[in-house]
Amino acid sequence: MKFENILEETDGCGWFQILIITLLCVPRVILPFNFLLHNFIAAVPAHHCALDDAGVIRNLTQEQRLTVSVPVEEDGTPSSCKMFLEPQFHLLINPNDSDLVKVPCQNGWVYDNSTFKSTIATEWDLVCNRTAMNKVTATIFFVGVMMGAIAFGTLSDKFGRKPMLLVSYILSIVFGFSCAFSNSYTMFIVMRFLTGFGLTGISIISTVLSVEWVDIKHRALIGISGSLAWSVGNIMLAGIAYQVNDWRLLMIAVSVPLSLAIVTWWWLPESARWLIANGEVEKAHLYLQKCAYFNNKKDFLSKIKPEDLSNVVVVDKSNKTYSYLDLVRTPKMRRLALLTGIVWYGVASTYYGISLNITGFGLSVYLTHFIFSAIEIPAKIIVYFCLDTFGRKLCQASTLLLAGTCIAINMFVPKGQWHLRTIVAVLGKGLSEASFTTVILHTTEIYPTVVRQNGLGYTNFMARLGVSIAPLIILLEEVWKPLPEVIICCVSILSGLVAFLLPETHNVRLPETIEDIEKTRLVDLNNKPGKPSLASPQ
Repeated sequence: MKFENILEETDGCGWFQILIITLLCVPRVILPFNFLLHNFIAAVPAHHCALDDAGVIRNLTQEQRLTVSVPVEEDGTPSSCKMFLEPQFHLLINPNDSDLVKVPCQNGWVYDNSTFKSTIATEWDLVCNRTAMNKVTATIFFVGVMMGAIAFGTLSDKFGRKPMLLVSYILSIVFGFSCAFSNSYTMFIVMRFLTGFGLTGISIISTVLSVEWVDIKHRALIGISGSLAWSVGNIMLAGIAYQVNDWRLLMIAVSVPLSLAIVTWWWLPESARWLIANGEVEKAHLYLQKCAYFNNKKDFLSKIKPEDLSNVVVVDKSNKTYSYLDLVRTPKMRRLALLTGIVWYGVASTYYGISLNITGFGLSVYLTHFIFSAIEIPAKIIVYFCLDTFGRKLCQASTLLLAGTCIAINMFVPKGQWHLRTIVAVLGKGLSEASFTTVILHTTEIYPTVVRQNGLGYTNFMARLGVSIAPLIILLEEVWKPLPEVIICCVSILSGLVAFLLPETHNVRLPETIEDIEKTRLVDLNNKPGKPSLASPQ
């Protein structure tokens, strides 16, 4: 008997599953609050060198002080990083400063506080020759996410989904609050690293826990539901950031909701699949009883006994502990690990390469972020129907290829045509989100139960590796303006082509053991559970 047979007996997508998804939507709404927070806490407002008020210059108006102290750029705005060593009073008559000696700012900077009351850039002067330090804050956060993916992938496969989810909640809220009270740049980036480390557990565990409780035909629905929660949180972030424009208060505002996630944790069940795979059939039977009771399938209670569950999942009886090495020990697992790693790297690089670069479209950062977030909802609804119509593999490959195409088109659209640039960018953002939604579901279905969390941990590591590099890629515009777009475009198209090599998992039972991958996979949806047809794995 397969676990899908058990789910069929208890209703594989009833009120019990709806309760799980609802409870897990709370933390998933909160995730983008931190993952895309860099757009607001690290924003760089307009700025120029601070002026020396000593001597005759203090008798001038503010505009005249700028004229004699700060050179102008080609667009007529004051230079952000240069000033004259001495006031050039003749510029009040002849504004030609091309032959004058310019030096870096000597007395700090003055910032435009009309949009942001304060950011980490204004607090620690992360501008001009310190711009890289500003971008690195996002990189360090995602390095923490990357390290957390490795840790939580292993720990949740060893100790269970539910306990490690609580650990993730606690770490995220503690270090999230600590960020708000950082008294130095060094302390801030350390706290952001640890916050990212904790948050990644929420990301990967909530996905696996929800998918492991639903039957085959509803996996896409459940996957999209959890992904929609991310988009709702992303939209909310634009509104929260608009209302709270002080970076410390914003850190607190996005951390407080995690306390609600801790409350909802008490009602979450452990994964029955994981319990059975680890020999804890008594606990698994208890949760399945609750599932049957909630879904009004009470006749199940008399049909299945705890001892019957011992044969549901065929596992190594020697209490084997699985690790990341099991992802590469056997040929087909090794191939899956290579391909999924490349695809996740490409998906994350594309999504965050677009999401973390929301300037240059002629709109405020709040409105741009809102539009980029809102497009995710119709994109996910469309991809939901496509997943069951065209399959996971085609959806994955096509969304990445089309997202890369949108990036390529924008490279040739003049900056002045910001309406067209915005439309193409929004379309690309929607496609990149559709690819992210697909890859989460697809990967969860590819890896077997005994190493599923390790598989998600590894692929999340590859994704965060891509995300960590994305902010640094944006810095390459100093070398050649279109270079960041060229790199992200190429990565998106390459990973889209690799996605064609992944196995199709539509209407395929979740594999339970590594042997299920190495041997013939069982396909069953047109046939009833228990009467599978055979299909060779790719």
